[in-house]
Amino acid sequence: MTTTEAPVGRLVICPTPIGNLEDVTLRVLEALRDADVVACEDTRHTRVLLDRHGISARLVSLHEHNERERASELVARIRDGALVALVSDAGTPLVSDPGFALVRESIAAGVALEVLPGPSAALTALVASGLPPERWRFVGFLPRKGGERERLLERAEETLVAFESPRRLAATLAQLAALDPERPLAVCRELTKIHEEVRRGSAAELAEHYRENAARGEVVIVVGAAARGGGIRPEALSAVRELIDAGVRARTAAAVVGKLSGVSANELYRELTASKR
Repeated sequence: MTTTEAPVGRLVICPTPIGNLEDVTLRVLEALRDADVVACEDTRHTRVLLDRHGISARLVSLHEHNERERASELVARIRDGALVALVSDAGTPLVSDPGFALVRESIAAGVALEVLPGPSAALTALVASGLPPERWRFVGFLPRKGGERERLLERAEETLVAFESPRRLAATLAQLAALDPERPLAVCRELTKIHEEVRRGSAAELAEHYRENAARGEVVIVVGAAARGGGIRPEALSAVRELIDAGVRARTAAAVVGKLSGVSANELYRELTASKR
């Protein structure tokens, strides 16, 4: 009597180049060649990569608008023995890109899951920035609302890596400069592409540069940790209280001390008002 084992499918997460089409690993190319179906953010974009490397594969779209429905379809195919490769337009899937629903549903279904290493704009920018990499946090795209963005930036206790729209970059840098003009940061633009640019400096310096020179293309910003202590630095808070006792308004006193000490004026003011409650 002959028994035939059921085919074993799996999901393979395949990072793709963030700019230069040569930046793809041999293992990713092998997975794309072997795949029964390639799930991609934009089939036209992925086809360019596959054509560059002579790969013919069946493509299906998987993006923010159809991911939940498509995930169920793909998991069913994997359970039937299919090899499904997941890619995004650039970099590692799920990192500010679609794919999370598919991975979660695959894990819940108990199907095999393999993640291949490869390009990441966040890691490339972190290394290129020259800022401390021991403790860092990736936050995806920065919040559009100024208040949310400010709270995130001024309380970061580690190196912060974020994507930003070139249209909003100047405003974000101006906000950073207002919080702390000496805060170290790097603006990484068009990484791995022909017009790659990594500009390092203080928040004030880079805010001035991009106020005069509009950014283009894909942008990653890397921001140094906020000044330690922030609004709880005793000597800074004491100086604010002394100015207030001398007749200076609280907001003005916080702004003056913040500028001289490097402590966020907003943190000083919040700490001051909190201590009065």
